Amino acid sequence: MLTFHNPLHQGHAPIHEFYRGERVPCFEKPSRVDYVEEALRRRGHPLVPPAVDSAAVLSQIHAPRYLAFLKSAWQQWVGLDPANAAVQPFPSVWPVRTLRSDVEPENFVARLGLYSMDNGTPMAAGTWAAAKAGADAAASAAAHVAQGARAAFCCTRPPGHHAGPDFMGGYCFLNNAAVAAQVLRTQGASRVALLDVDYHHGNGTQSIFYERSDVLFISIHGDPRTEYPFYLGHADETGAGQGAGFNLNLPLPAGTSAAGWFGALEAACQRIAADGTEALVISLGLDAFEGDPISRFALASDDFTRLGERLARLGLPTVLVLEGGYAAAELGTNAVNVLDGFEQA
Repeated sequence: MLTFHNPLHQGHAPIHEFYRGERVPCFEKPSRVDYVEEALRRRGHPLVPPAVDSAAVLSQIHAPRYLAFLKSAWQQWVGLDPANAAVQPFPSVWPVRTLRSDVEPENFVARLGLYSMDNGTPMAAGTWAAAKAGADAAASAAAHVAQGARAAFCCTRPPGHHAGPDFMGGYCFLNNAAVAAQVLRTQGASRVALLDVDYHHGNGTQSIFYERSDVLFISIHGDPRTEYPFYLGHADETGAGQGAGFNLNLPLPAGTSAAGWFGALEAACQRIAADGTEALVISLGLDAFEGDPISRFALASDDFTRLGERLARLGLPTVLVLEGGYAAAELGTNAVNVLDGFEQA
């Protein structure tokens, strides 16, 4: 399986984040993808750089003013004070409920809050370049599949599934899986399914496609009553407008066993098979792993081979896009297990 990787991902290397109110080293760090790339090479999966510019499709997924902010955010930050080059910006106020979000503030930290859903998405000097190259890799993988390949893998960071139409969050800036789905749509697939298997609900992806019937979104994730992102991902969220019935959330309690998780996967696969789907995108979060430091499911490394096998049996052109997974040293094994299981099936 051809892998489109992100040669600029290491430029996104913030030093710390806030987790449960404490300042801690970033869980989402360059070594995550370094381990995956090492495992890919070791098992003979070829890696190629992006071949497609995602700019046009990004404008179909994200709001123009949000994209404009992201492109120049670091320059704006350093422009306030050259010493800011050594300081990570974090939002401190958000436009919740009765506060207005239609007027963009002049204050930089206020603008950062306008476009953020949390304070857990730190920026660095190379964030935009890394995020854009990741979107290019996702678009390249989708174009490769649209042109006839059975499957392709997008190996990138920062991840994307928490990024919505006009906001960042959960380490995510641009929604790579949504980019892949949109490319498949514009290149001929009339119906696309996007299955998110990350431990955390893909709230950004749901928000992007919630009123669309051409992209079926399904997510298997930790129950948002106790797990991030908390405010989206409930089973009663089924789509709206033209998208009514095209959003399926399968929340599971923390501590769910592999057997329980695969039961949810089977329900998801049956829905995809019944929906007339012509192409498939997988938001391949690997934090359902039993050793993940910030998640609470119980999949072992061998279970990811089984995941790949089940996805392959759907018989669909498939794009797999790397999302979360914070047991960095095991991430490569788990990712390549999915790809090998897919190919062996």
